[in-house]
Amino acid sequence: MKIFLAQQNYHIGNFEANTHKIISAIHEAKRLGGDLIVFSELAVCGYPPRDFLEFNDFIDQGLAAIHTIRMEADSIGVLVGAPSRNPKAEGKDLFNSAYLLHEQEIKGVAHKSLLPNYDIFDEYRYFEPAYEWNIMHFKGRKIAVTICEDIWNLGDDPLYRICPMDILAKQHPDLMVNLSASPFDYIHAEGRKGIIKRNVAKYKLPMIYCNAVGSQTEIVFDGGSLAMNAQGDIISESPYFRESLRAVTLQDDGNFIEPVIQHAASIALEPLIPKTYNAEHGIDSIHKALLTGIRDYFHKMGFSRAIVASSGGIDSAVVLALACEALGANNVQAVLMPSQFSTSHSVSDAEQLSQNLGNEYTTLPIKDIFAAYEKELQPLFKNMPFNVAEENLQSRIRGTLVMALSNKFGSILLNTSNKSELATGYGTLYGDMAGGLSVLGDLYKMQVYVLAHYINRNKEIIPHNIIKKAPSAELRPGQKDADSLPEYDILDPILYQYIERRKGPKDIIAEGHDEQLVHRVLKMVNSNEYKRNQFCPIIRISPKAFGVGRRVPIVGKYLS
Repeated sequence: MKIFLAQQNYHIGNFEANTHKIISAIHEAKRLGGDLIVFSELAVCGYPPRDFLEFNDFIDQGLAAIHTIRMEADSIGVLVGAPSRNPKAEGKDLFNSAYLLHEQEIKGVAHKSLLPNYDIFDEYRYFEPAYEWNIMHFKGRKIAVTICEDIWNLGDDPLYRICPMDILAKQHPDLMVNLSASPFDYIHAEGRKGIIKRNVAKYKLPMIYCNAVGSQTEIVFDGGSLAMNAQGDIISESPYFRESLRAVTLQDDGNFIEPVIQHAASIALEPLIPKTYNAEHGIDSIHKALLTGIRDYFHKMGFSRAIVASSGGIDSAVVLALACEALGANNVQAVLMPSQFSTSHSVSDAEQLSQNLGNEYTTLPIKDIFAAYEKELQPLFKNMPFNVAEENLQSRIRGTLVMALSNKFGSILLNTSNKSELATGYGTLYGDMAGGLSVLGDLYKMQVYVLAHYINRNKEIIPHNIIKKAPSAELRPGQKDADSLPEYDILDPILYQYIERRKGPKDIIAEGHDEQLVHRVLKMVNSNEYKRNQFCPIIRISPKAFGVGRRVPIVGKYLS
């Protein structure tokens, strides 16, 4: 049996484009003599559809797409994901389903059993869990079909009420197939192979695993679809962060014809979130994920041009470099907005960066605008000393200028704040926190430095002076980030323990961090939730990003 894995990038709710893409892959698989083609979870509508699932018309369009695809499934079998309606009166109205289409008929439907309801996932809000489990029969083979999370429980987690594969295994399948939409993060992405290996080892069956690829607003899917034999060896692995169509051939004895490309002994089991913070971990994949997130956000929103406030600092430099790589330098405009507090090297560094990248750049000094604001506010501010009000005013002037250019020329403003700043509130609402998409909002400051070095791995793109100088907002004379925050190599590990690992202050202090500093940092995190609540979408690359996956009360008193 020749089986194709169709790893594709879908557009949520774009049924016409998704259906066309699916059918094109079916035609290619048929041309190449395929018996079965497998697509990813909710491929027809895109994942995650969220509250679109509450619209009857959305479900109707998904079902209509299934019937359009069904007519192409004549000589070839098609396993494809889509929502389906629950015919029973009790429970929720929908299932998250996998359809087996063949001979222009619906031969079987499998429903997802384990509905994730944590972090970015809220499937139990919409779907009913499966209440029956049956293998699917196809060309003399018995196939156990599961959907994403269903393979993450092997019967050893008491939080799950059932283990779908335990039930399906009793029906003696020949092959396991999993349709997935498993998002990327730099911790769990590498552990996915371990999960598949554990299933194969337990059930002594080969597995086909088809994952989604591409980005849906803040969530990035990395692909990595694969076929694994019953010995736990990888036979075929699709590329990461790009679409592909790959085939494997399953013989009658249950073995694949293709040679092993990765032995079972070299496949690590699922890793836990590391106890210690490592800024260098997964930087190559993080780079690819951010490029994917930028490209897809622009493409799927119908935009082509980006604008970046270029300060001569490390964060804006990395964002500008990524934007030029993702969209093309001719589609990116940098805006330099120096004030009387800006150093001359910040301006020259920003100019050199754009010259290295080849993107357009414009200089709009804000000194006179700032002076005009000060003059108008003087009757109210009187002789009060210069403080954060004047600092934020400069940031908001800059935010107003870049948003004006964004509106006038139809560009999307890319935000340049990093996770360390967002965590501690070191940013100005409606100023440097403005933007349509946050590129670095899930990278701690030390990760940004590592990423800058990675961008420069072949040649100097980001000027060395930008990387080596002490970070500063340059909103007052001689200002440095370290005036307001702990040094980032001290701050970031504390933030990691609190945000990624959800450790309380006692546990963090017990790991050797200064007690007063821990309480100070955690108070900053909690008291600035109101800022993050108004922030733009953040490209997610960690297991716990700010945004939809971290829901903390603004008015909460915990640790305050």
